[in-house]
Amino acid sequence: MKELKLYTIQYVGLKEGEHTFEYTITKSFFDLFNYDDFNDASVEATLLLTKKSTFMEFDFNISGTINVNCDVTNEPYDQPISGSYELVVKFGQEFNDDIEDVLILPFGEYEVNVAQYIYELIVLSMPNKRVHPGIADGTLKSDILEKLEELSIPDQRAKEEKEEKEETDPRWDSLKKLLTDK
Repeated sequence: MKELKLYTIQYVGLKEGEHTFEYTITKSFFDLFNYDDFNDASVEATLLLTKKSTFMEFDFNISGTINVNCDVTNEPYDQPISGSYELVVKFGQEFNDDIEDVLILPFGEYEVNVAQYIYELIVLSMPNKRVHPGIADGTLKSDILEKLEELSIPDQRAKEEKEEKEETDPRWDSLKKLLTDK
């Protein structure tokens, strides 16, 4: 893919030491992966590449906001995200990415594309349940929330506890006084 060339790092010409790469991730980045769960994205991705004589270390850090729909009300909101991921790149006879945090590249390779790692880091940094912050503090007014409140079942446990307190046997009340007299 031509659009992903931006995320290809040619490490052969780099000197040993630390090198920093910065990327601005927007909705068009996720379109390249045919991922449409996000309405919009504004994420800064920083990659710190530490090149050593026999291997390389990639430290990915992301921070920003993703505009998604709430799982409860379907209202769009900006979800702040941040995350980090460390990847070790070694060299071997053939390509191997079976180990989670280790990538083995063939000896003849001279570049690596990091777009897939950035994509996975952002997607996995999102919370499992996306809830609009206005729901927690009660500031969000929505037709869906009103309908959910209307259709919700009252808390049965609180209702039963209230009935138990009202219907106590008076014989037990005098016994309870013995416990509190001590």
